[in-house]
Amino acid sequence: DDDDEDDDKEDEVLPNEQEGATITNSSTADFSSPDKELQHRNQLALARIKREYATAASEGMTSYATLMYDREGGVAPFYGGVVTSAVQSATEKALYFFAYTFLKNGYTDITGNSNIGALSNLVLGCFAEWAHLPVTLPIDCVTTAIQTDDKNRGAFVLLGNILSEKGIGGFYKGIEAYTVLCLKPAIQYTVYEQVKRIVLVARGSNNNNNNGRGQQQSSSDSLTAPEAFFLGMVARVIATMLTYPYLRAKVMLQSTYGNAKAHEKPTIPQMIAEQLSTGGVWGLYQGIGPELTRGVFSAALMMMVKEKIGVIVKAMIDGNNNSGRIQAHQQKR
Repeated sequence: DDDDEDDDKEDEVLPNEQEGATITNSSTADFSSPDKELQHRNQLALARIKREYATAASEGMTSYATLMYDREGGVAPFYGGVVTSAVQSATEKALYFFAYTFLKNGYTDITGNSNIGALSNLVLGCFAEWAHLPVTLPIDCVTTAIQTDDKNRGAFVLLGNILSEKGIGGFYKGIEAYTVLCLKPAIQYTVYEQVKRIVLVARGSNNNNNNGRGQQQSSSDSLTAPEAFFLGMVARVIATMLTYPYLRAKVMLQSTYGNAKAHEKPTIPQMIAEQLSTGGVWGLYQGIGPELTRGVFSAALMMMVKEKIGVIVKAMIDGNNNSGRIQAHQQKR
């Protein structure tokens, strides 16, 4: 009889335990399903936004800029990271011209020839470009992180994150690509310098002819502002057209195979061949419009200002030298 009573109690306990488990599971589902639903909705919203941006990007720069203006709150997002970008650009150009001038003067001293050929100019430009990378690549890395950060964290926070997650090497990721990308500024400044020399030689010849006729002589030491602006534009277009396929392949490789293992990633030449086979020549230059728009006017303004600053500095140095000669002559008298 006691055994029968124990069996009856177990039969009573089991249904109670099953009922309790059922209630627990249903209550857990009730609490977790709103979170899952919210997460699902967020994923759908993000996917929809990505599709909108992808569609706008395929339509062109104007459509993408309009969508960005409407979705992200006006003009402010267009200037994300502008401070670090300005610091990076100014540092890069200053160090480049310092290194280029140093190398150019050294080449002239060694060879005794002040007329540097196109190939020598190109090599010097590549070395000058490499000279500033140890300083400017970390700044560029932080600038990119600011522009792509969804949480709007500051530069120092992102700097700390990169250091803690990847160490110093995180600032120099992809530096090997600059073995080719260093050709872009080298080509730009080589074209500028070579054409500038031709223009100045032709102007000097015209000045000699005009001087013989008693006409007013124009400056043959520098370009005028419009000449420097136009020549800067032309030089940048040539450099961009020659290097853009490699640059685009590098960006596509990073975006498509960013988290893949090294042996799973194609090389940049393989990416260029793939783009050429799928999209033809136009596939190599897809998206070049914004790059030309930004780069051409930036380079043109920079070369125009550089030319005028060079004239002012030269005049100041010549003025100081003349003053020194006059003072020395007066002391002798």
